[in-house]
Amino acid sequence: MKHNKKRNTVFIYEALSRQLTKAILESDTQQKNKIVSIVKDHFSVKSVLAEELELYQVLLETANIQENIAERMLKEAKLAYSKLDGKSVFDAQSKLIAAINKGLEQNVWSNFVPNFKSLASVNAIFNDKTPVKNRVLFEQAIIDRMSAPKKSSTHNSLQSVDNLTYHSFIKKFNDKYGTLLQEQKDLLNQFITSFADDGFELRLYLNEELSRLKNLVRTATTTTQEALVSQKLAGVTEYLEEFRKREFTDTDLNKILKTQQLVRELTAND
Repeated sequence: MKHNKKRNTVFIYEALSRQLTKAILESDTQQKNKIVSIVKDHFSVKSVLAEELELYQVLLETANIQENIAERMLKEAKLAYSKLDGKSVFDAQSKLIAAINKGLEQNVWSNFVPNFKSLASVNAIFNDKTPVKNRVLFEQAIIDRMSAPKKSSTHNSLQSVDNLTYHSFIKKFNDKYGTLLQEQKDLLNQFITSFADDGFELRLYLNEELSRLKNLVRTATTTTQEALVSQKLAGVTEYLEEFRKREFTDTDLNKILKTQQLVRELTAND
């Protein structure tokens, strides 16, 4: 089926998230401020696009639940979506698209969104013009994904690394803006939505995430035999501990994104 990604609210939101990442990593304050302004204007609490986005996220981010619960959630999400005013959604999307085209570079539409097929599937489910057969197949695929068990990941031990490998971690992240880890995506989503609730949910998220990162980095510090690597990891630990005492900044976001990448690389072979 032909899918217009510019009329897919969650795709636009994901594309903006990645564009924001690029702006922050490149220290492009002007671009960052434009993106933040667009998000605040068009995804504010109780706006029709925020409501639509939430319904998408219910189906896209839920996993490891019983199949009957997944079926019920899908049914309720479809019912809630049917109550949205279609014209209001279309008009709000049109304003958002215009704001992006006017204020940002056109490459925002080319940002790689890894779960694009899932976004298109949910869009087809919510679209009353989708043929019945196709809709049923899409719905079953979404139910299967929501009820599938999560893949387990072990973060109990960290491998030793040498100095060259350590520096390659940071370079790899800077070279691949579009390849975001799930934890990086979660952090960016919390960062974007923090502009709507004064950072309350972001703070709650950071308390848990920083504790996780700190424990893993400490383990790496005790297992590595490379003095320089150990010194740098100790510096990361000190930063994570000191962060709790001050306000969150763009620089902090950059450092935490890199730390998340570092930790994932260290645990990749566990």
